Amino acid sequence: MKIVDSIYGEFIIHEPVLEELLHTEAIQRLKGVHQGGASYLVNPQWNGTRYEHSVGVMLFIRKMGGSLSEQIAGLLHDVSHTAFSHVIDYVLEEQEENYHEQIFQSMIEKSTIPEILHRYGFCQEVLFNEKNWKILEQPLPDLCADRLDYTLRDMYHYERIPYQDIQWFLNQLDVEGPIMSVESITAAEWFVDLYYKEVVDFFMHPLNVYGSKQLTNVLSIAWEKGFIAEDDFRLDDESLLCKIRSSNDPSLDNELAKLEKNVAVVEDELHFEYYQQNKLRYIDPLVKMEDGTYQRSSLLSDTIKVQTEKAKEKMKKGTYVRRA
Repeated sequence: MKIVDSIYGEFIIHEPVLEELLHTEAIQRLKGVHQGGASYLVNPQWNGTRYEHSVGVMLFIRKMGGSLSEQIAGLLHDVSHTAFSHVIDYVLEEQEENYHEQIFQSMIEKSTIPEILHRYGFCQEVLFNEKNWKILEQPLPDLCADRLDYTLRDMYHYERIPYQDIQWFLNQLDVEGPIMSVESITAAEWFVDLYYKEVVDFFMHPLNVYGSKQLTNVLSIAWEKGFIAEDDFRLDDESLLCKIRSSNDPSLDNELAKLEKNVAVVEDELHFEYYQQNKLRYIDPLVKMEDGTYQRSSLLSDTIKVQTEKAKEKMKKGTYVRRA
């Protein structure tokens, strides 16, 4: 099986367990779950999917020499993301934005994934414990496959950063034991700048915030009126929207009409209609020094230190938006 990825290039997948998992209904559903939640509804160019990201994480782990078990874990790590991703966290008022983690086990158990893993001799209890992996997940502010992939992928497609720059950065990465680091402060500064473009400039973009909050209104009304149930959040984006539209409820139709493409919005702290404060996300990559030790990049670069403080201030403040 050949996979051609826009970030990591061409790979031949010859392991039957990966091929079977890739074709499961659970993984294929992610093709209809947008990474940016409601973003594609207000800007059609913001259309990356959880499927692209999940396959990307798997390939990144493969590229960095991760085991087959960790590649499987990477492919499956987002399998329980609901329709519209983190928008459902806003509907359910999940402050940690982790509803998908709460339902992870039940989503797996209701799929064909356990049978496939068992048939190929993989223990799902081991696979789904993030503490077992050095590449897939690491606590903030460290680098890991998950946050590296969604940052590189979104910024490549939305900001149009040069492909050659991404390849240069990937060659600067080093994995030794449980530590992922970069080999130069230049690489650290490059990625930190890119990461804040992702989690501040993109995640908190006024149009993105507008779309998320307006869709939250739609879903909340539909749920309160009984047109959808919590289990419907496990559908893909368009299936959930279709169910809402079929209600023919005038108040829902009115709210859905506000999710128009490229609607004009502005930031306005005094007369805002929508407000969103995202989870605090910051990055401080480890840099591998010539003597083999590691240093936090913020200790080596005033630029990174300043950028991080500004990003934290913006995330704590949130985004205030109104229609223009």
